[in-house]
Amino acid sequence: MGVRITTWNVNGIRNPFGYEPWRNKKTFEAMFDLLEADIVCFQETKIQRKDLRDDMVLVPGWDCYFSLPKHKKGYSGVVTYTRNSVCAPIKAEEGITGVLTPPNSSTSFRDLPPEEQIGGYPTGEQLRQSEVDATTLDSEGRCVILEFTAFVLIGTYCPANRDDTRDAFRIGFLDMVDARIRNLVATGKRVIWTGDLNISREELDTAAAEESMRKNGMTGEEYVSTPARRMFNQMLLGGKVIGARDEGRERSVMWDVTRSFHEGRKGMFTCWETKVNARPGNYGSRIDYVTCSLDMKDWFSDSNIQEGLLGSDHCPVYAVLKDKVIMEGKEVFMRDLLNPPGMFQDGVRVQQWTTKNLLPLSGKLITEFDRRRNIRDMFSRMPSFPTAESSNGTFVGTGIVDQTPTIMPSPEPAGKQDEDSQSSVVASSITIPAPVPKNSASTKRSQKEIRQPVTKRAKPGSQPSTTPEIKKGQKSLKGFFQPKATSKQSSQSDGLDGADEEKITVIAAETQELLEVDIAVTVAADDLSTPSPARSQQSNSNSFVDPIVSKESWGKLFIKPAAPKCEHEEPCKTMLTKKTGVNCGRSFWMCARPLGPSGNKEKGTQWRCSTFIWASDWNGGG
Repeated sequence: MGVRITTWNVNGIRNPFGYEPWRNKKTFEAMFDLLEADIVCFQETKIQRKDLRDDMVLVPGWDCYFSLPKHKKGYSGVVTYTRNSVCAPIKAEEGITGVLTPPNSSTSFRDLPPEEQIGGYPTGEQLRQSEVDATTLDSEGRCVILEFTAFVLIGTYCPANRDDTRDAFRIGFLDMVDARIRNLVATGKRVIWTGDLNISREELDTAAAEESMRKNGMTGEEYVSTPARRMFNQMLLGGKVIGARDEGRERSVMWDVTRSFHEGRKGMFTCWETKVNARPGNYGSRIDYVTCSLDMKDWFSDSNIQEGLLGSDHCPVYAVLKDKVIMEGKEVFMRDLLNPPGMFQDGVRVQQWTTKNLLPLSGKLITEFDRRRNIRDMFSRMPSFPTAESSNGTFVGTGIVDQTPTIMPSPEPAGKQDEDSQSSVVASSITIPAPVPKNSASTKRSQKEIRQPVTKRAKPGSQPSTTPEIKKGQKSLKGFFQPKATSKQSSQSDGLDGADEEKITVIAAETQELLEVDIAVTVAADDLSTPSPARSQQSNSNSFVDPIVSKESWGKLFIKPAAPKCEHEEPCKTMLTKKTGVNCGRSFWMCARPLGPSGNKEKGTQWRCSTFIWASDWNGGG
């Protein structure tokens, strides 16, 4: 069996696990086995470095290479997985321009020694042609490049054509991909380019071609000549190119592997709009590809889409490399070409794969996952700060003071207490610091540090306190406003200065006011709950209210109105208008069936009918 390369835009790396057949086991190892893949390229992982977990990095028997967005959260991101028993790359990079740096290095990929480079980096002249700088182009986690002995594998998630604000970024990224591939081919290296390219080659590759041309007033020639399609078609052998070719793109260098096995096949789409449920009717586009350089177009035995596999708005696309290929007139085993020299000989492994074969970009060498031995390591955490016992008996961390409110008994009458050991007793909302001796090192702390909460611990050798412990919590709402003053607290308050007494007076006044309000509300509620004879007599004279009718009336306020029925006599579904205009934000009812192959609402067919009702015009049929 050959070596299978699979590309899939998963729309979130865990998204497939919500669908069959992936939801049964929910492991990446099981997913890759079901895909029967040896190299897997995922796009739109939608995670950042902090979101990486063991199950997606430490996949048994697999290595992985991530490129994640540097700034945006839940956006973009690509990863390439390789099966250790079949293949092992000799070099790995992230980014298309070469300006990013390897892990734990300050030297960019393009500035590494020649023997450590993959090569083919866009030249200074090619970089200057882009309106967006190279660092920005590679900041969104859109490209991972692996070099094997036989070829260079480029996995990309190219920007989509969303709006005019991203046109410069999109064209700039595609230009850099074109330059990198052409430069690699010029150096004599074979290239496989795969991923979600967000480009439909021609009319055959999208169901919306005719509608798009009609809306934009385009002809067929103009449609295939839009900037992204023109660049792509100039790269592909057999691509539709109208007029003279662009400078630097005079010859084709790549081959559409999947299309070559299904020439003229209609409806071979890989992406469908989920908002209109277009997948059942196959109203989609082919924007996911496996392409290769022309010198290896005969190396593949099969390629196809897997439209039956759910898990995303895209479906997987695969291509299978032959077991043996002809190189320089000699038959060579593919596995010999997919591993470092000496690991395979005549298709048989002679040297085992070990962690020494890991490349610097490998996910297994990320600090959080390097040299992990067992699952217990996930839950072990090193202390953030060293702890030490302070001179007053409390344990503190470096630069951190942890205190809890502590009430200490006064060893002497209030009038004879030291100024540093006086206790401030106020309402329960005020933190009361523990007494601190004058010679304690903690007296040097700022007042702000002293007021922070600390773990309550007794002094070594100190006598146990005879003061009854004040119970925490409250038993009623009234208790929240009730001041907790004691006779001892009153005597201690004699030693407070004028500023503290003023604060206590204000708090006590506010507490008493809140307490009076609470009591008044309680009394009023009790008065309302006890009907007087006069009130009862007056209420009896009124008309009788049926409790069942009253319950139904109130229930109608919280029950959704019954859905109207469409032309198929089936309940409609509700949608929200998002198009900018006077109706933006309005809800409406429409047929719940999926969109048909034509992409239009149809009458008298099994697909979506033309039923449309504004939610404000529908009263539930009443």
